[in-house]
Amino acid sequence: MNATSLQALRTVNSFAALPEDFYTRLAPQPFKHPPRLLHANAAAAALIGLDPSALRTPEFLAVVSGAAPLPGGDTLAAVYSGHQFGVWAGQLGDGRAHLLGEVAGPHGDWELQLKGSGRTPYSRMGDGRAVLRSSVREYLAGEAMHGLGIPTTRALALVVADDAVVRETVETAAMVTRMAPSFVRFGSFEHWAAARRPDLLRTLADYVIDRHYPECRQAGQGSPVAALLAEVSRRTARLMADWLSVGFCHGVMNTDNMSILGLTLDYGPYGFMDGFDAGHICNHTDTGGRYAWNVQSSVAHWNLIRLASALHAIEPDQDALRAALDGYEAAFLEHWHARMAGKLGLAAWQPGDETLLDDLLRLMHESRADFTLSFRRLDGLPENCPEAAEPAGRGAAAGQDQGGEQGGEQGGGAPWRRFLDLFVDRQAAAAWARRYVQRVRQDGRPARDRVAAMHRHNPLYVLRNHLAEQAIQAAARGDASEIETLMRLLADPWREHPGMQAYAEPAPDWAAELQISCSS
Repeated sequence: MNATSLQALRTVNSFAALPEDFYTRLAPQPFKHPPRLLHANAAAAALIGLDPSALRTPEFLAVVSGAAPLPGGDTLAAVYSGHQFGVWAGQLGDGRAHLLGEVAGPHGDWELQLKGSGRTPYSRMGDGRAVLRSSVREYLAGEAMHGLGIPTTRALALVVADDAVVRETVETAAMVTRMAPSFVRFGSFEHWAAARRPDLLRTLADYVIDRHYPECRQAGQGSPVAALLAEVSRRTARLMADWLSVGFCHGVMNTDNMSILGLTLDYGPYGFMDGFDAGHICNHTDTGGRYAWNVQSSVAHWNLIRLASALHAIEPDQDALRAALDGYEAAFLEHWHARMAGKLGLAAWQPGDETLLDDLLRLMHESRADFTLSFRRLDGLPENCPEAAEPAGRGAAAGQDQGGEQGGEQGGGAPWRRFLDLFVDRQAAAAWARRYVQRVRQDGRPARDRVAAMHRHNPLYVLRNHLAEQAIQAAARGDASEIETLMRLLADPWREHPGMQAYAEPAPDWAAELQISCSS
């Protein structure tokens, strides 16, 4: 039975039990104006055993707006360091976040953290606040990724107030309550290595291993620290394959934004691609393209090397650390091939499939074909291929156009045309599609089974920038209906929702003008 109040939750606060070197205890800074609960996430609340009725109470609003502590919690801001855009940035930390506490729920232990909750000793030149624009995007992003089955932080509540926050313009203040089993980052380890405190580095490693990776201490694993690095490498490799397979770009893959648990962490300037561009840069601030879509996997590996360098202070066996890192590329390829086999509807990845996939991505890149729909619309091709629909030899006589498709509903029908409509060079796309159909037929799977499997790998709905923008604009008017609609769709992005076709369409032209940057 779920708790009907925050008072009934069971807190554990394991991170707060570490030495005070790891954090500063301090209270959040409440808004100056009365806060308003814009949205609360019942699905996330269930993870900690909180009943939906509790989300409508003044007690809940007080906690998620920073006006009151979490009952039984231990509020703090954590310190860490990191490399930002490839450059050592020194000490960083929770500059606008407060960890309220850790709750032992029916689905594991979850830390609750406010973002946008005021200045801390780690704020540097920042004001400690977050704006409505970025807060709506973060609130939606965690749930979108969770719906896609991608490891991520979650979002519990979104609060807004009439406090003014100055960025490029004056914007409205907001606060997100986010949840994760842990917010420890690669940069948390870098911090103590740089400070030449191997004692505290060892304390942190022991905490993470004992709390989250106890298998690393099992007999036969060798060094627990090297085993930790190997498991983090494996999880990170899988995460990168997940991101790439749905056209997701993080935007700020600094080491302080890399989760030690392999979660998607810190949603700043992120984006799901509309038209495919292999070198897509979602962060307007990233002028050099360091975190472009097609380099995210290699950047993650670079970040893991930085983590290994930090761990070397407590694990002198360089060969063990190197071996732990060596498994990254193989793990990434294994997961990438599995993801793409599922998206293409293939029973298993085979030699030659890499060429088939690369040729599709090249065609998509040249046409800026919609990433999500290019894969989703593959499902009907094998049963609607012109050669399958027409008697042999009738192709040219039946009015086949330069794209290789037939006129009317014959010669492939609507699924064939809807796929080709995404490409400028329809003839090249049709030629690729015939190769694809031949490959699918080699598997011999019943169409119903193949299509069902494809729909479990190819979402119909993703959090496109223009959809997030529409939710932001509505939220600015105090209307959370678009947030609610998106939360419902993104929780189950695989199946078609009646009446929601507009949310599955390619982005409108005006979406190209949206710019997402680090300013939030």
